Amino acid sequence: MSLTPEQLQEIDDLRANQQPTCRVTVPALEAILYQAVPLLDHGFVRVIDYMGDDGAIVQAARVSYGKGTQKTREDQGLINYLMRHRHTTPFEMCEIKFHVKLPIFVARQWIRHRMASVNEYSARYSILDREFYIPTPEQLGTQSSANRQGRGDVLEGEEAARVQQLLREDSERAYAHYTEMMNTDEEGNLLDPTRSGLARELARMNLSLNFYTQWYWKIDLHNLMHFISLRADPHAQYEIRVYADVLLDTLKHWVPMTHAAFRQYRMGGVHLSAEGMRVVRRMLAGEKPTQEETGLSAREWRELMAVLEENGEDA
Repeated sequence: MSLTPEQLQEIDDLRANQQPTCRVTVPALEAILYQAVPLLDHGFVRVIDYMGDDGAIVQAARVSYGKGTQKTREDQGLINYLMRHRHTTPFEMCEIKFHVKLPIFVARQWIRHRMASVNEYSARYSILDREFYIPTPEQLGTQSSANRQGRGDVLEGEEAARVQQLLREDSERAYAHYTEMMNTDEEGNLLDPTRSGLARELARMNLSLNFYTQWYWKIDLHNLMHFISLRADPHAQYEIRVYADVLLDTLKHWVPMTHAAFRQYRMGGVHLSAEGMRVVRRMLAGEKPTQEETGLSAREWRELMAVLEENGEDA
């Protein structure tokens, strides 16, 4: 895990500095607060701050001053209802802030989720670390023949080794040229006092998308769950999915009732179109409709059949 000595010291200092508060806290989340979960070869995710808990969602939904005489099972029932019927506002009452280190190409996918506040490391003001993502051999997939934005079979042997070699050599060369153009070393020290060097804001354009960046990312619970539902999906790209899996685990520490409802109704549930529902009703009535007579496209039909087969196996 690529945390600087300064960041490690900051984590130790923050965890040692316990503060009394009247605010709601979550012991399971407090136990991992500030600590970094390593990801990929140089990345990590860590929780920096949070507001609210399951009780805050229930409180907002009931517009009350507290839990009162409500029992835990009733709170879970209410949260299940809110999740099932997509009443999203109560979930927006909870917020969380992460510190994330990730490859730039993953960051560009991540930032498409716009309902968050982001402050990213600036390569205009600072020099990027000599850290870049090299996929492990099992992640070196060919282009999928069925999915234009996915992977197929894994490369093997010399071909996989050559790909890794090219990625590493290109990244090393790009970083060497990056520092040469700026006339500095990795610490920002001047290499040749007789020349000025190129501005950082221009030199950075030479770096490839596998170099690492960092940001602070603050988001409310509703939008966090939307992010997770898309990026923790098996069809999501592996490199962003591993981050989403950590966020999903954080959800379990932070709001366990909401996590259970989310797994039940969002991650484990499906959404059908009106025509899809008609097909299901016909099948339940004993009919055997075909794709051509339903009006569904071939792709919609395949997706519907895949959903029904998967859920049939689960049952």
